Amino acid sequence: MQVSPSVRAIQIPDDHLMRPEFTTIYLVGKDQALLIDAGENIDAHRWMLRGYLAAVERTEIATVALSHYHFGHSGNLKWLREHYRADVLLHPEGIPFLKAKDFLPAEGVSTFQEDGQVLDLGGGVRLQVFFTPGHTADSVSFYLEDEGVLFSGDTMLGSSTTVIDDLHAYMRSLERLRDLPHLTVICPAHGPLIHDPRERIQAYIDHRTQRERRILEVLAEGGELTSWDIMLRVYTDLRDTRLRRAADGNVRTHLRKLEKEGRLQVVPGVKKEKSPEEQEREEAEARRQAEVLVQAREAEEQARRAALAAQENPPVDEWEVMPRYRLVGAAPE
Repeated sequence: MQVSPSVRAIQIPDDHLMRPEFTTIYLVGKDQALLIDAGENIDAHRWMLRGYLAAVERTEIATVALSHYHFGHSGNLKWLREHYRADVLLHPEGIPFLKAKDFLPAEGVSTFQEDGQVLDLGGGVRLQVFFTPGHTADSVSFYLEDEGVLFSGDTMLGSSTTVIDDLHAYMRSLERLRDLPHLTVICPAHGPLIHDPRERIQAYIDHRTQRERRILEVLAEGGELTSWDIMLRVYTDLRDTRLRRAADGNVRTHLRKLEKEGRLQVVPGVKKEKSPEEQEREEAEARRQAEVLVQAREAEEQARRAALAAQENPPVDEWEVMPRYRLVGAAPE
């Protein structure tokens, strides 16, 4: 989908609870294009990207720039390096997480030099890099000011609010994005494009402010409450109970902010201590599950290759002797 003269969007349908409607990978620039985010390490994302590039694009991917380290955005970095020789650009704070997941290619990786850095993509296309922590510590947004296009990663989503690690930093990031000059459209990593950018950013700010006010009202009722207790009283309209953990996480981000501001007194909790035997059982189960996933992916890949090979060969798996055909009478003139 063409977003602006220099921007194309590859929208990949997604039914994940935390990724409304679809995940989007963006191409910016012409001959040597920059890819914003790499997508998840699953066939659907790779096939969609490869199919789009083969069918629509006449450009090469020179660079992949990450909005943040989460696997839905970084899982295909090695694949893109292997198949397209793309270089990788990311925030330095994302490197430890990506190394832990073994997502980083062995070469071609560098970090953004500074907040506000400009990436010159050629042909007059210049992309500004803004550090916008909050969703994660390494969250980055990109701004193509000449075309009014902001790439927000998960800092802004197309049709829902996002999960926050550091609310104090997040609110400052939102205010910075709201005040960008010439802003016309926001391109989020998940969900539809946002064509009322300033109004939507302000709505995000107002939403968080109202949520904080409601949390303070619940706390003002008295007593000592857990974040889960507060969540149940604040999110009274949450219909999908599978989102309760995410809602509890949002409440805890507000509580951390309020604690940092000296507005809360925290009664420390006591974490469960796991015995060495319990830890060993959990680690063994994690290894077993990882092996099952690897086997499943291998089986899926073998099935895919077999299905493709079957299209190139006669159906001998269906016939001992295939039917033959002979014309009756003369061929039509």
